[in-house]
Amino acid sequence: MSTIFGIPPQALFGQLLLGLINGSFYALLSLGLAVIFGMLNVINFAHGALYMLGAFVAWLLLTMAGIGYWWALLLAPLVVGAFGVILEKTLLSRLYKLDHLYGLLLTFGLALIVEGVFRHFYGVSGQPYPIPDLLRGGQNLGFMFLPNYRGWVVVASLVVCLATWYAIERTKLGAYLRAATENPVLVQAFGINVPLMITATYGFGVALAGLAGVLAAPIYQVSPLMGSNLIIVVFAVVVIGGMGSILGAVLTGYGLGLLEGLTKVFYPEASNIVVFVIMAVVLLIKPAGLFGRER
Repeated sequence: MSTIFGIPPQALFGQLLLGLINGSFYALLSLGLAVIFGMLNVINFAHGALYMLGAFVAWLLLTMAGIGYWWALLLAPLVVGAFGVILEKTLLSRLYKLDHLYGLLLTFGLALIVEGVFRHFYGVSGQPYPIPDLLRGGQNLGFMFLPNYRGWVVVASLVVCLATWYAIERTKLGAYLRAATENPVLVQAFGINVPLMITATYGFGVALAGLAGVLAAPIYQVSPLMGSNLIIVVFAVVVIGGMGSILGAVLTGYGLGLLEGLTKVFYPEASNIVVFVIMAVVLLIKPAGLFGRER
């Protein structure tokens, strides 16, 4: 049986696929964080809890209303985004003129509250969410077996990340957003409703977390702890890519997911810390991150 660097091809490509799937979630979540920090200068520590909320909304829609995966993929991000709009209007908007630390502490407290509420009602055990019928089964690629649903997650994540990057970096609306972060008074003088734009941006950023939660529900069990288990790694991804860098968040998310997968193959003991080792090295060499700019 042939091997690649002493590793059977099925094992190597299987771990790379797992790394790519993890990278898809890293990219989606860090993209939302980068959008919120880049436009609002808020370090949104509640992002993991909102990712969990998206998965739970999908599960509740299924178990209580009989609404399946495809509608949940649309409705759950809208619910999470609407929740984010309420948070921004009632709480975060009062902190924009203060130090970033206040926003971080507020969102950290919100994360504890949201997770605490779900732990109270549903405990810490996971709730199963079925794979939709259309995406059951898989494809035999010759060198590995590719489950259809996992392939769908990678494609959906890529499409959303690229569309978001294009909207912010290449469209007139994105230009207004970027200008509003640099000089909101001047942008408002042109008749643009900057507060509404900021609220919509936060709602969109947390809706991305909700979308990631729905995509994750059939792969991982829906649990109140699923966000807190992931958020530290996602913040490391954002720091490595450069705080507020859309392109950095996406590329670093996928890259670190693949690196994690390779580490599990060649040196499994280091797979849980490799992201943080990379973060330490990058901060020593380039403190603003790979794609970040010094402020």
